[in-house]
Amino acid sequence: MTEPLLIPCPHCNGLNRIPAGRLADQPKCGRCKAPVLLKSPFELKQGDYASQIKGDLPLLVDVWADWCGPCKSFAPVFEQAAAQLAGKCRLAKLDSEANQPLSAQLGIRSIPSLILFKNGREVARQSGAFALPQLMSWLRSQGI
Repeated sequence: MTEPLLIPCPHCNGLNRIPAGRLADQPKCGRCKAPVLLKSPFELKQGDYASQIKGDLPLLVDVWADWCGPCKSFAPVFEQAAAQLAGKCRLAKLDSEANQPLSAQLGIRSIPSLILFKNGREVARQSGAFALPQLMSWLRSQGI
């Protein structure tokens, strides 16, 4: 029997214990009753960051800005990746303009930037927009 996975809720930041075998069952948050695992990226904000990087499922963050052309062209690819990775990796979008202190804390120098977190720590970073096959290949190389 495997231990349950700890997964933060993208809505209320509450930590949920979810059995690994139940990830495909669309688990709901014990606190706010909203879905814990989404098939689309959720918005990451300064106040959510510390809670969201925790947990047993990796978190891939797309740092973007509204004025950035490559960011806008990458957005549909990131959406597709979120749908394919549901239950394996959580995907979030961080607006670098609206969250400047967090962007500075993360050392963002170019956008779009992807940051992969596992167990509360940054494990990989990549700048630039990708096609879906290249993004999925990069994630596979990171063990996702």
